[in-house]
Amino acid sequence: MAVYLDYNASAPVDPRVLDRMVEVYRMHYGNADSRTHIFGTGAKEIVAESRKTIADILKVDSTDIIFTSGSTESNNMAIVGLLEYALETGRNHFITTAIEHKSVLEAMKYLQSRGCQVDFVYPDESGRVKASQILERVSEKTLLVSMMHVNSETGIIQPVEEVGEALAGTKTYFHIDATQGFGKLNDTLRNTKYNMLSITAHKLGGPQGIGALILRRDQTYRRPPVKPILFGGQQERGFRPGTTPVALAAGFGLAAKLCDEEAAAHMRKCGEIKEAFLAAIASLHYVINGDPQYCIPTTINISFPGVDAEGYFVALKEEYAFSNGSACNSGSHAPSYVLKAMGLDEKRVSEAIRISWDANVQADFTSLVQYVNSVL
Repeated sequence: MAVYLDYNASAPVDPRVLDRMVEVYRMHYGNADSRTHIFGTGAKEIVAESRKTIADILKVDSTDIIFTSGSTESNNMAIVGLLEYALETGRNHFITTAIEHKSVLEAMKYLQSRGCQVDFVYPDESGRVKASQILERVSEKTLLVSMMHVNSETGIIQPVEEVGEALAGTKTYFHIDATQGFGKLNDTLRNTKYNMLSITAHKLGGPQGIGALILRRDQTYRRPPVKPILFGGQQERGFRPGTTPVALAAGFGLAAKLCDEEAAAHMRKCGEIKEAFLAAIASLHYVINGDPQYCIPTTINISFPGVDAEGYFVALKEEYAFSNGSACNSGSHAPSYVLKAMGLDEKRVSEAIRISWDANVQADFTSLVQYVNSVL
């Protein structure tokens, strides 16, 4: 069986989380918004407990946690949800980066189609956008800056702390897509100033199908002027209608708690796995895509000159499961837009593969080394 090395796309559900979810499915099947019986009350308590767990981890108020179906929905809420306010006030300037997840990039393009101005900031070959590139574009008309914490394709950590500090106290809202950072770099997130934060469960051993948008209130207790983008009910304080998936919420809360408690040991072990991988390929000619000093220990994006990425997936599909980019782009055979935005040439991009893991992975990279040598 192939070794799974595509954790940035989706991580396996932690067995402890799965056990908790099965328990909830079996014993607590009420609707969390049913107020007339104990089944609904019990379900509501489970959701509230998970909401508080996530809030405590991030040091925010539990009422600021809005459950969603995942980071894609959260990102759309944070961005498209500001459209009405942008058009009403004339503050219709938005700033993001060219290496964001498609759920941010496509949402920003939609804003452009509605008359908003959007600046897309490009990184250099390091894969990291400079904070100054963002801040020099901020004006009186800038309503929102949106940027990711950790890039899903390269693992490069972006300067969210610097940008958040500079924007704090201004009229410009700051949204962070923390899909890849939450559960791994929580200390950073706890100490970063922001107005909105997108997170999801399935990147940290939780279930697919649930995430959250954190809508923080300012000193006057006002949230960002986000309007709902879905309609049909008053769940999630009116921001997101629909029946709350109680078992998914329970799984999300427990996965977040376990990751937070085990983060230090987890990241240390992941760093050891990266070192072992680099030692295994030491005899090969390769180039790492993105500056290693800013890269998270769980990820590496690497090109082996002369070896096309598609060849790996065909030749090594029985040995390893990894990718050449974001799962949101998996239906397309186009080169990685993230690596292209970094200024890498088309050949290097076509040779790039992304490998991502967690602390429990046990991988022998002998077959990978043998394949590269056979091609060259």
